[in-house]
Amino acid sequence: MGYMGYMIITAIAAGIGGLVGKVLKSRIEKYSQIPTSSGLSGAEVAKQMLDHYGLHDVRIVEGQGYLSDHYNPGTKTISLSPIIYRGNSIASAAVAAHECGHAVQHAESYAFLQMRSKIVPMVQLSAKAQQFVLMGAFMGMGAGSALGGTIMLACVILFGVTALFSFVTLPVEFDASNRALAWLDDAGITHGEEYDGAKDALKWAAMTYVAAALSALIMVLYFLMQYMGSRD
Repeated sequence: MGYMGYMIITAIAAGIGGLVGKVLKSRIEKYSQIPTSSGLSGAEVAKQMLDHYGLHDVRIVEGQGYLSDHYNPGTKTISLSPIIYRGNSIASAAVAAHECGHAVQHAESYAFLQMRSKIVPMVQLSAKAQQFVLMGAFMGMGAGSALGGTIMLACVILFGVTALFSFVTLPVEFDASNRALAWLDDAGITHGEEYDGAKDALKWAAMTYVAAALSALIMVLYFLMQYMGSRD
């Protein structure tokens, strides 16, 4: 396995993720400066959406950090970062509604969300094993030998688990955003350009997951090529 080749692939993946993340940050900052006509904070938007769907057992809490917003299905808790929880901006409404979209998915047993939850233990185990397998590969265990081929195959499988998780995540995130936008529109939380801004913010949030999935796929294809080469 070529260490330089791996570093190039890693740099490309990081570059893609970094570029998309930078655009997302700029969009969130832009729409965080534009208040909605409803004047509702992110926490209030989340409560209204949860009430609409009858999800009274889901808690809304203020988290820490920047863009750390997430829904925890284990504790049925929506954690909103301070700027989203307290803000009354387009970004606050969009992100809060998106996280509520995940809560609705959970309540409705959305297939892809259930599938992703089942994959999580595999991903955690794979992440721990990857560093050891890569260490063996970097030590030059005969790319053309049987052992070298086995190491490459292990890389394909381990990184394949990560890629699978990334691709299963895509419909989960896109569906949550679609649910959020539909509710924001129906509830009259965002109007006209406000709705367009919310849609733009969530689009770029989703693009971070697309970038992660593509990067994971590139990594798997790289190791697959290395494995096929070790068999020649």
